[in-house]
Amino acid sequence: MFLWRLPQAACLVLVCVSLTLGYEDDIEVNYGDSYYNEITEGEPLEPTATPAPGPCKATDMTKWDKLFSMLENSQMRENMLLQFSDDIIKVELGSLRGEMLRFVAQYGGACGVAVETAGRRMSMQMEARLRESMEHLRQDRSTDAVNSAGNSHQEKLLQQLLTEVRTQAIQLIKLENICLSNPEAKGENLQQEVASAEMLVAVVTELAKTRAVLELALKSAQQRHLPAGCETALLFPMRSPRIFSSVTPDLPLSLSSFTVCLWAKPVSVSNRTVLFSYGTKRNPYEIQLLLSGTRALFTVGGEAHLVEARGVVKGGGVWTHLCGAWSSEQGIASLWADGHRVAFTPGVAEGHMLPDGGSLQLGQEKNDGGVSGGSGGSGSQMPGFEGGFDAKLAFAGKMTGVNMWDRVLTEEEISQLALQDGEGCEQRGNVVGWGLTEIVPHGGAQFIN
Repeated sequence: MFLWRLPQAACLVLVCVSLTLGYEDDIEVNYGDSYYNEITEGEPLEPTATPAPGPCKATDMTKWDKLFSMLENSQMRENMLLQFSDDIIKVELGSLRGEMLRFVAQYGGACGVAVETAGRRMSMQMEARLRESMEHLRQDRSTDAVNSAGNSHQEKLLQQLLTEVRTQAIQLIKLENICLSNPEAKGENLQQEVASAEMLVAVVTELAKTRAVLELALKSAQQRHLPAGCETALLFPMRSPRIFSSVTPDLPLSLSSFTVCLWAKPVSVSNRTVLFSYGTKRNPYEIQLLLSGTRALFTVGGEAHLVEARGVVKGGGVWTHLCGAWSSEQGIASLWADGHRVAFTPGVAEGHMLPDGGSLQLGQEKNDGGVSGGSGGSGSQMPGFEGGFDAKLAFAGKMTGVNMWDRVLTEEEISQLALQDGEGCEQRGNVVGWGLTEIVPHGGAQFIN
């Protein structure tokens, strides 16, 4: 087999060698131009064909394509700007945080210690003042003798505490300025200038709570205690035709001048509420001191002679001092509220003389049919009167300091009587004197301390 393939391989080699030698002899290398591009004169130009557009060449864009392209570019620019802004903010915040940490590490020690120490000291002082004020309040409650002077003392104490708090707040601002402007400030020097902000907030909160407690206590004390140093008062619990008080004057009421004063704290006021009334069988309306809403009314010799003052009656259970003065000479009548003359009318019952033998009541008036009296059943009658009172005219509330003089008091005298923290109840009238003249409650009216 091998001997057979060996001659075949030798023949194949010879054929290849002979072909190679023959090919080299026929090849001629020509380095000239392989194309002809000369244009001679007179030869016509051949039209060149317009090349067809390739598959990758873009066609002309319509206006809608251009619009969409602009929108896409605008959105890309907006996203790039937002990303750039976000990166800037992150970098700036990181830088600011680093600076804050360095500032706290460098200056926070001395200022912080100074603020905390000074604040603790001021807190102890404030707590001592608060304990003092609370002790005063407990003493006032235990003695049950809170008056307007004590109220003003508590108010002054609270005002002093609030002023000190404001002063310490100003000093705290100074401390902050020192910490920022003077990094080398010593802690022991700063302790003398400022107080801790947290301590001040706590003190202010406690002051607000204490003030609220004091206001409630003072309001309660004012409601319980009587004005002008009075020790007793008449209580009219409700409007009723049976609830009133009868008064027996110390002198006959045949007068040509007089002054009537009293303190009243009405629960509610109707269109016509009687405080003080004197009348006879012939004229039930010789003297009347009335309330009507926020108005005060004063009559002498009948309802035709009326003196009126508006907006003088306070609501909400507040004591009001009222006085009515009249002189027969020239018929001058005046009405006073809380020490101020609020109405003045001449020619009121000029030349009139009050008749004696009438009936004087508090909280009701003598009407045409007479008045029923007594504190028990319907059989009891006031002497000389028949019928009954009108419940719509009845007074409901408290009354104290009822006095009557047989002369016209001066402005100074009336002003002194109207002082709530004064001693007006010690100035008693010679016709009716509170605490001296006989006053008999009827139908549920009673004296209270």
